[in-house]
Amino acid sequence: MNDIVEGLLHALRLIVTLDGDLVEITLRSLRVTLTATAIASLIALPLGALLAVRRFRFRRATIAILNALMGLPPVVVGLIVYILFSRSGPFGVLGLLFTPTAMIIAQVIIIVPLITSIAHQALRDIWAEYHDLLISLGASGRQRVATLIWDGRRSLITAGLAGFGRGIGEVGAIMVVGGNIDHVTRVLTTAIALETGRGDFALALGLGFVLIGLAVSVNLIIHSLSGTEVGSRW
Repeated sequence: MNDIVEGLLHALRLIVTLDGDLVEITLRSLRVTLTATAIASLIALPLGALLAVRRFRFRRATIAILNALMGLPPVVVGLIVYILFSRSGPFGVLGLLFTPTAMIIAQVIIIVPLITSIAHQALRDIWAEYHDLLISLGASGRQRVATLIWDGRRSLITAGLAGFGRGIGEVGAIMVVGGNIDHVTRVLTTAIALETGRGDFALALGLGFVLIGLAVSVNLIIHSLSGTEVGSRW
């Protein structure tokens, strides 16, 4: 029991004193996940709006595939990215394996289906309300998508934050493509796994507290935005 208490106190001390390793790992985690979330949002939000507005032959199949990809095991994504960017892979010449860029690519693949699905569901409801109005005004397809994205911006921000929450807690794919290299690709989740294996529970707990803090903050923001969204309709 004393060891646990000492570990907790040491972990809090690392956080309060802004330990160098803790800050470095946290900033790298934020940089990787925020970049991945931004790229994924640029892909997923227009795609979600397109699926809500347009009717095409394989629309239902596309939606079903995206929903299925939400449950894709991250370690499988990491394996696919590893194969693609390994020396013998088709993109091996780029030399991106075991770099933050490879980690971002893996997170983008993981996050895109989630953001697209949430965005599609939110924009589908808005489209049901605006359908007749936009058609009567003669709005083009691009104008319809732009209108939906603007009016559904709170829900889309929520979708982006959900993607961030998924990415910041990812460990399997990141470990495979990043390699958990100190001062290069080590992030919160992989560092926690490493320090726990080493027996350095103080640093692992400190990293864990930071990760929990980030996850809770994201969930609070999502809850706040969702509440504002609901309140604005009444």
